[in-house]
Amino acid sequence: MTLVSYAQTTRTAQLRAVPQEFTHKLARAEVLLTGWAPAGEDRVTVTARWPRTHSFYASVAGRHDPMLLAETLRQSIPLISHACYDVPLGHHLIWQHFTYEVAHEAMWADGRPMDVELRISCNDIVRRGGRLAALTMDVEILRDGLHLGTAHTRFSSHAPSIYRRLRGDRYTAPSDLAGAVPVPVGASAPVVPPALVNREHAADVVLSPTARPDQWQLRVDQSHPILFDHPVDHAPGMLLLEAARQAAHAVQGPRADTVVPVRFESAFFRYVEFDTPCVITACVEPAARPGGHPSVSVTALQEDNEAFSCRVTVAATTA
Repeated sequence: MTLVSYAQTTRTAQLRAVPQEFTHKLARAEVLLTGWAPAGEDRVTVTARWPRTHSFYASVAGRHDPMLLAETLRQSIPLISHACYDVPLGHHLIWQHFTYEVAHEAMWADGRPMDVELRISCNDIVRRGGRLAALTMDVEILRDGLHLGTAHTRFSSHAPSIYRRLRGDRYTAPSDLAGAVPVPVGASAPVVPPALVNREHAADVVLSPTARPDQWQLRVDQSHPILFDHPVDHAPGMLLLEAARQAAHAVQGPRADTVVPVRFESAFFRYVEFDTPCVITACVEPAARPGGHPSVSVTALQEDNEAFSCRVTVAATTA
């Protein structure tokens, strides 16, 4: 296939509509993607619009929440899988690793919706039985032609029968998800003070305090309208990323509201289950170079197994 430059695609290609079901979001208002177009072999342009305000991913210090970019990228995974690689609806898409970085100075919020463009290259594509099994996405993100960020992620795709085998005794049939999934351990546990994790509302806090100031229990509230837009049988990736973000704020202490995450380097090792406590631990790391940004290393441990890890790099909100 002849490759077409991204710039040419953006100017001349007719963007195609994004079916809501291709984003794996039940609430139409939470769909951020607005269009997509092929940009060459295994290349795709995706457009998105961030709302002026958001009930969960609110602007901080006059800049958009960097987690909006994470959610935009997460929605792009099912879109590309279904639209470009013929993955049937009902297949399970599972994160393996996800790294993204935002240009903090380009994240300003001006009180209007913000249009974003994702230039996506797909590589390391694995197929089994004629179906997509896994692929890696490298992404350049722009706003009005300005560099906004980059991302690199890999995910796997599993047919329902394979997913059922992977989950074993933990598997819950889709028809039973609304009622049969166990109430998560810690769902009604107390939350850390919202200000400690740079949150305004206690309902948006996903960490419950423990005896240690650098350790918390993951709080899983399945009634949360954003983190649990639809029923699932394990803790979703965006919940774990939010826990990493909140832990990175929490270890800053009184400085919690003076820093903003600008880079996430995350790996997903195991499913985080609902019926067993999941412990989140954070450790501040020194800046890698003089004048560089410090990082926070976050791990999620369940049943003595590391389920998730994330290094969160933070920058001053005044940067």
